[in-house]
Amino acid sequence: MGTRILIAKPGLDGHDRGAKIVARALRDAGFEVVFTGIRQRVDDIVATAVQEDVAMVGLSMLSGAHLALTARTVEGLRAADAGDITVVVGGTIPPADVPRLKAVGAAGVFPTGTPLDVLVAEVRALTAGPASP
Repeated sequence: MGTRILIAKPGLDGHDRGAKIVARALRDAGFEVVFTGIRQRVDDIVATAVQEDVAMVGLSMLSGAHLALTARTVEGLRAADAGDITVVVGGTIPPADVPRLKAVGAAGVFPTGTPLDVLVAEVRALTAGPASP
């Protein structure tokens, strides 16, 4: 069984086509993907991530609330003693917001148009864990 990843759509955004495409690409690459569906509360995303014992949470956002929702998700995971779960963000992300997302705890940012093979390779690298000596 592959590394477990949670794909979540926080907030009021109701468009999930991109998230489903990403979930399918990750599944096809050997990851075990849990998809929460649309309009998820941050508290529910955190609880699901902990319950499902995932290595990564991928937040998919088109609504423009990506900075606040990413920060709240990272903070929620830390508060749940799950700060070791990696958080990445994808969707409609202005280039100027990429460093700001990383500053609030996103390990990776994948704006709309990121090639799926690049996304899969970066997710694989982020979930690989420390190298053996």
